[in-house]
Amino acid sequence: MSDDRRVVRELVRAHGQTFAEEAGIPLKDTPQPLYRLLVLAHLLSARIRGSIAVDTARELYEAGLRDPRRMADADWQERVDALGRGGYRRYDERTATQLGDGAELLTDRWGGDLRRLRKEADGDVAELRRLLQEFPGMGPAGADIFLREAQRVWPEVAPYLDGKALSGARRLGLPKDPDRLADLAGNTEPAVLAAALVRAAVDKEVAEDSLRRAA
Repeated sequence: MSDDRRVVRELVRAHGQTFAEEAGIPLKDTPQPLYRLLVLAHLLSARIRGSIAVDTARELYEAGLRDPRRMADADWQERVDALGRGGYRRYDERTATQLGDGAELLTDRWGGDLRRLRKEADGDVAELRRLLQEFPGMGPAGADIFLREAQRVWPEVAPYLDGKALSGARRLGLPKDPDRLADLAGNTEPAVLAAALVRAAVDKEVAEDSLRRAA
C-alpha cells in the first residue's frame, strides 16, 4: 500500500463522518433531508465554529423548522430564538431573515423541493452551484458545502472536492487532483472523503493524527 493511500485510509477511518451525519440528518434524495442540508450548509458557511453550526441546525429541527414552509411561516423572533439556543448568536438576526427569505424562494420557485432545482441544472454542476447561490446568505462557500455533502445522493456531482477539501489534502501532503484523491480513497464515498479532508483543513490536529496513524 502506498504512503498516500495509507494516509487517506487512516484519515477516513478516524475522521470520515459527514457533516450531515454529525447534524443528525439521514440524507436521502427527498425534500426534507435536502432542505435540512441546505440550512446546515448556510450555517456552516459563516465564520463560526463548525460545532456551533451543527448544534444550531439540530436546534432548528427540534424547534420544528424542518421544511421550507414551516421555516417561512415561523415568526422571525422564533427563528432568532432557535438560532440563539444553538449558540449562533453573532449572526442570529441576519440569518433569521435570510432563512425566512430563502424558504420563501424555495417554496415559490421550486415548490419547496430542491430536486426541482437539481432538475433545472440538468446535470451541469456549475449551474447547480450558481442556482444554490441564489438563496440569501448562500455564497460560493455555502454552495460548496452543500454539494460536498449532496454528492452522496446526487451522483452526477461526484467527486466534488472543492478548495477547502483540497487544502486539507495539501496539509496532509496528498495530491491535489480530485480524481487522484478519489482513486486513493478506493471504495470510500466521495462525500465521506470530502468531509474528512475538510476536517483536516480546519483542524491541524486531525491532519497530525491521520499522519501519525499512517506512519
